[in-house]
Amino acid sequence: MENVRMLSTLGLMGAMRGLSSAFEADSGIHVDADFAPTLALLKRLRDGEAADLVILTREGLEEMIGEGRVVAASAADLARSYIGMAVRAGQAHPDIATEAELRRTLLAARSVAYSRLGASGVYFAQLIVRMGIAAEINAKATIVEQGFTAEWLVSGEADLAVQQISELKQVGGIEVIGPIPHDLQTPAVFSAGRMATAKHAEAAERLLRYLASPETVPVLRQSGLEP
Repeated sequence: MENVRMLSTLGLMGAMRGLSSAFEADSGIHVDADFAPTLALLKRLRDGEAADLVILTREGLEEMIGEGRVVAASAADLARSYIGMAVRAGQAHPDIATEAELRRTLLAARSVAYSRLGASGVYFAQLIVRMGIAAEINAKATIVEQGFTAEWLVSGEADLAVQQISELKQVGGIEVIGPIPHDLQTPAVFSAGRMATAKHAEAAERLLRYLASPETVPVLRQSGLEP
């Protein structure tokens, strides 16, 4: 069976489980996928790690195109992702619908888990600075190097977890409250592109076409992404 090597941002991990098996059944091509935050993937690619296809934030993909690592003509936007908040299953859902309610909820939390390397963590760190509550929140925050912030809800180390909704939904035993107010955030756009050095260029193109096709929309939605 032919292999295609894909490096993808964590935001698509949930959706890719179903999409990979559907693609394999249809094409006979096995998807060898590895997931990490975009910033970690950019470093690995710059350090020379080989891949056929990459899925990064739009900004990350543009950097790779600019450096000649990704073929510009192959780039395709796959999904938009909003940042949300979650609590442990069975806990009350605090209000986060407006900026004022979000501020109250954050200040009342014992600890908020957010990621250091992911796009959501970078955004959240800037948001609490803009809201003027960075010192208070960071004094009690659980800052996660990489992986899923919602795991810290299950272990009881945090009351609230912040991450892309598609990433929150990959952890069992938690409930997503909803997105942070849309007027406070710009959704991340996840985009795919073929590596200029792809060993399996044709297989990568097939996978890319499939991921950008309308038939993937229900799976993306179910995993917390917007097409």
